[in-house]
This record gives sequence, structure tokens and C-alpha cells, in this order.
Amino acid sequence: MQKASPFFWILLLFGCFWISQLGSGCANIIPPQGGPRDTIPPQLVNVVPANGATLVTSRTIQLYFDEYIEVQQGQDNLLLSPLPTTAPVIESKLRDLTIKLKDSLLPNTTYSIDFGTTVKDFTEGNIAKGLRYVFSTGSYLDSLELYGTVQLAETGLVDSTLIVILHKDATDSALIKSKPYYLSKLDKSGRFRFRNLPPERFFIYALKDEAGSRRLVKNSQLMAFADQPVYANQQTDSLVLLAFAAEKEPAPVLEPSSTDKPKGKTEADKRIRFQTTLSNNQQDILQPLQLTFETSLLAWSDSSVGLYKDSVYAKVDSVSITIDSTKKVIRIQPNWLEGASYHLLLTKGGFTDSSGRTLLKTDTLNFTTKRKTDYGKIKLRLRGLNLEAKPVLLWIQNEKLISTAVLDKPEFTNDLFVPGDYQLRILYDANGNGRWDTGQFFGNRRQPERVVALDKKISIKPGWINEYEIEVNNR
Repeated sequence: MQKASPFFWILLLFGCFWISQLGSGCANIIPPQGGPRDTIPPQLVNVVPANGATLVTSRTIQLYFDEYIEVQQGQDNLLLSPLPTTAPVIESKLRDLTIKLKDSLLPNTTYSIDFGTTVKDFTEGNIAKGLRYVFSTGSYLDSLELYGTVQLAETGLVDSTLIVILHKDATDSALIKSKPYYLSKLDKSGRFRFRNLPPERFFIYALKDEAGSRRLVKNSQLMAFADQPVYANQQTDSLVLLAFAAEKEPAPVLEPSSTDKPKGKTEADKRIRFQTTLSNNQQDILQPLQLTFETSLLAWSDSSVGLYKDSVYAKVDSVSITIDSTKKVIRIQPNWLEGASYHLLLTKGGFTDSSGRTLLKTDTLNFTTKRKTDYGKIKLRLRGLNLEAKPVLLWIQNEKLISTAVLDKPEFTNDLFVPGDYQLRILYDANGNGRWDTGQFFGNRRQPERVVALDKKISIKPGWINEYEIEVNNR
């Protein structure tokens, strides 16, 4: 056999050394790493007719981007002003976007298209935010603006799903029968802005849009109106619109189907059902004890309710027992003693509701009352409070009204307040009845009473003196 030459062995050793420097060799191939993720939205490189063009006659607008694009919910996101009678046709192909206007163009009118979140890139979904296109059929572009905020009158909060619209027709019926000329959407802070408006008179409204109709269709629909017409060339300050519903939305009535109806009443079906306001088997000494029944009571009497104290069951005298207008809530109010044990006796058959259910046996509720040390002391100072507008302090938990206090000075103190976290609001009670009143648009126009939501939430701790100083922003 022929022996390998020294040169062969040198070459082999050099090859092995070189391979070893590559790490683990061919058995562990590392794929090339990709570049950084694309976070840049599509950029508009050209548009025909040009942005800001005047004397435009073409109803076809072509936009060209620097990368492949995708259109999402074009008819919902894209906003053409003035509002068209027929929605435009939106077509996209690769890097190009075409908008075909179906309505005839109005003479000497400035048009604008706000794209919202319509355009995004095809690969990463980056949205081309702030994309806006303007042109005019006249010799110049209108450049006037109207801006402001919309607040929910009852809470002082924001519902960004409302829209703001401008009408030229002064009649109230226009809000029902006609589509508006201009539309603006709210941002998360409740702000709106109209741009490129002509120097004309408008009537401004806010609406909870129902099925995209852009009209007022029912009295339970959220809406807002300005007392006077608005002129873009005269606006010197931000507008504030207070949204309200003239009527409450009726609760749906669900009729049980034939398969849901029981064939015969069981013992549980015959038993009347109710809930109490006891928390952890404790009664708030500042409030009455409430019994809330599922359905209205047809029959009941004071003698069916007995309140006793301590282990000896001493009867409590001077107890006020009342029922509300719905016949569902019974309130029991004695002069509660702190840290005492009580027994509430409800007599068998003493209550009958509209479903024929009754109390099948005498029921006893055993509970204790809270002590004063279970409460916190609150000292609240309100800067900027408008005392002339009849302010009422509202205490809110989980969007539920817990307590109210009429204010005649910019301070509120209470030595016994239920601990917890609260959101505070100020009701400016125009008629002085202590509660919020809605507005009226048709007929005798009346703005709703206004509620201002205070920014700072407060926490009341038991056994503490809780002091807060809060700025009231009345704008």
C-alpha cells in the first residue's frame, strides 16, 4: 500500500483545526438572525389630486405608499367631510389606495378625509395614524375650526363612543330626519375637533350613534346640544357639551318559554325570597336595615316584623318600619346601639308577594351592630368649589351612589364615615332638590344638571382622621 505523503497529513491537521474553530461543527447549524422588527407605518409618497389642491373636479383620489398596505374597516374608519349621501368606494392594491366619491362635488367647498386607522402595512399591521387629505372645489381652502369636549352630565365622565355633529338646519326635527353636514369623533379624553370649516352658522350636537344612523332615534339615546348656534370664525374658547338621556332605557321583559315553566310548584318555589343589607352579619349604625324582595309585596304588616336586643330578646321600641313605592324594599330604622346584638323576627305568613310566594316559617336574623371605632373620620377641603351653584358632594363606589351631602362651604367633615375607597363627584344642583336631573331637548329646552368628577380617589381608614385637599376643576 502506498503511504500518504507528509503534505497530506499537514493538510488534514490544518483542516481539522479550522473546523474546530467553528464551534460544534456541521451538526449544530445556527440560522442567520433576522433584522429588527418593522415598526414604521406606511408612508404616503404621492397623492392625486395633490393634498391641498384647489379647483378640483375629479371624484377619484389615488394615494401611493412606500410599502404594501392593507385596508381595515374602511367605511367605519374613514371619515369624509362634508358627509356624503352615498358612501365612497375604497379599493386597495399592493401599495396603492383608491377612493371613488359617488356624490357630485359641491361647488366652492373644502373636503377633508380623515383615515383614522384605515391604512396599515401588510406585514406588521403598523397603522398610518394621523393620515389626512384635504382638497377644495373652489379657489381656496377653508381653514376654520371648532373644538371642545363632551362629558356625561350625570357622572362627569367620558364616553368616547359618542359622535359630535354639525347641522345647518335650525329646526329640532333636523336631528331626527336629516343627516348632518360634518362629523367628529371623540378621543379618549372626550375631546373633538372640526377642521377646514367654512365661515357659516352651525348647530352642534353630540349623539350616541345608533346603528350608524347619525340621527336621534329615541328618547333614551344619549345626546347633547348647545344653547346657541356656533360660528367657527367666532370661537374663542373650548365648547363643553353635556350628554344626557331624556328617558331611562326600559328594562327588557323576558317571558319564560313553555319549556321553562315548571309543571308544579315545589316547596322552594313557594318560599318568598329577599336579601338584606347586612355585611358580614353586621349592621351599619348610620343606616336602616333593608329587606329587598324579588317581587312586589301584595300583603304585609308592621306586626310581621319584630326587633329584639341582647340574649334576653328585649323588644326594641320606637322602630320605624316603612316600604318604598315599588313595594319591594322594607326599611327598619331604630336608634341603633353600637356593638350590640339584635334579633329580627319575621312572622310566618307575614309577607306575600305578587307571585303568591310567602314566608313558610318564622325566620330569625341574628346580627350585631358596628362600633364607632369601625368608622373613620373625614376632613375634606375643596378648592375652587362654586358655592353659588348649589353644590352637592356625591360619594361613589363601583359606580354606585353611596352617600350625598349638600355643601354650604368648601369643607366637609364627618366623624363617622364608612371605611372604603371612594370616587368623589360634585353635583351642581340647579333646582336644589338634592338629586341629579336630566335635560330636555324638544319643546322646553333645558340643559341637564352638571356633575364634575374629581380626579383624586380617596380611601377612608377605620379609626383614623382622614384628611384630603382636592382641587375642583369646573371646566
